[in-house]
Amino acid sequence: MFEVLFYILNKGMKFIESALNRDGEAVFTRAARGLMSLIPTPLVFQVSGLWKPNHVLCRENVVPASEIVAVEETEIDKKQCDSGKWQKMSKLHAFTVTEHANHAKDNLFEVNIYKYDGIVCVGGDGMFSEVMHGLIGRIQKDSGIDQNNPKTPLAQCSIRIGIIPAGSTDCICYATVGIIDPETSALHIIVGDCQPLDVSSIHHNNTFLKYSVSLLGYGFYGDILKDSEKKRWMGPMRYDFSGFKTFLSHQYYEGTVSFQPAKGTVGSPRDKESCRTGCHICRQTKQLEEQQKNYGFEHKEVEDEWKVIKGKFLAINAVNMSCACPRSPKGLSPAAHLADGSADLILVRKCSRFNFLRYLVRHTNQDDQFDFPFVDVYRVKRFQFTSKHLEDNESDIKDVGKKRFGQFCSDHPACCCNLANSTWNCDGETLDSSAVEVRVRCQLVKLFARGIEIYKDEAAYNSSSNELLS
Repeated sequence: MFEVLFYILNKGMKFIESALNRDGEAVFTRAARGLMSLIPTPLVFQVSGLWKPNHVLCRENVVPASEIVAVEETEIDKKQCDSGKWQKMSKLHAFTVTEHANHAKDNLFEVNIYKYDGIVCVGGDGMFSEVMHGLIGRIQKDSGIDQNNPKTPLAQCSIRIGIIPAGSTDCICYATVGIIDPETSALHIIVGDCQPLDVSSIHHNNTFLKYSVSLLGYGFYGDILKDSEKKRWMGPMRYDFSGFKTFLSHQYYEGTVSFQPAKGTVGSPRDKESCRTGCHICRQTKQLEEQQKNYGFEHKEVEDEWKVIKGKFLAINAVNMSCACPRSPKGLSPAAHLADGSADLILVRKCSRFNFLRYLVRHTNQDDQFDFPFVDVYRVKRFQFTSKHLEDNESDIKDVGKKRFGQFCSDHPACCCNLANSTWNCDGETLDSSAVEVRVRCQLVKLFARGIEIYKDEAAYNSSSNELLS
């Protein structure tokens, strides 16, 4: 039996219903494709021994929408299995519509998650973050692991997470599948694909704050998120408005960045070797980790070879994946890998507004976005950041922020535009701590995905680029 627990964002129900009820009374298999149920592969796609998903759209494969909760495959009735009909499970708790913030996270601490083969969330990056935090937290709790200790190794999650994209950004789905399409994502769940994923844990003074799988950004991206949260009534347009406003303010922040380079990984952030299906770099990392376990070298702390950088930064970004999206097909770090146990740390120092615009524009084209004297990128396993003004009064910062828009000077103190602290953008959620310690947890979770498929033009481009580098 193959069981999956579903979490669906309440405000996304109209999207789900419109996708499911395309024929009025019933639901076609193609339209459903796992949005509210997991369809075992032999029941849907095997036609005369061949894989022909476009040839199974018949009335026999139709059930009422009210009956779609979950499905199971049995070996007992071979005739029913071959007929391609669905089987309705008697237990309805496999389907949950979230009604408030952290509903899915809290629910995962209550249900018996070990009876399920996977957890599927229908929503955006925020919904995925809820499910991920709930799953990781539950596994650590059951394993007796204290998440507040940053040095403690975490137990890996064997239960896979599936994402049916229905949000405003869906960055994680795009970076792991290559397209924002509910049907494609559901197919990966149906066939049972598995893609390991690195997760960064964020701590402050031995206190756990959050997990991150895509972007952890301080400065520019943190300010955009903080401002956009006040304008949710604008819808998705708020990101464009807040981005333009933040760009005009041209705010920089002083602080100290300390990091430990990732020596055990293959490749670098500038080698133009993107993470794709069956990535050999991610495989080698896993093999190295297993060798360390066999020889007893796992989890030994290495305190040497730390690098320290002090300065004024427009943006400090740490990414565990490329963070690609339709607007930025290559992402913030095109060569970042999903499961190599490292993150790409991007430091954008203070520069002119024009140069910063040039840097941002390169995220939308094929040019090297790191080819600027004010941009540094490092592949790291751990890093720390401390703001120069940790003890600033919070009320003073709020008062200054009210005067911020319209002030374009970045140095003159009379302008009141030099804010002391920014906000962290942690996978689209705000994090106010200005002193953090971040560690990359190698392949901590698994997704129903297989990575982005490589195509011929890209393969030719990568080979030519590697030849030029060599």
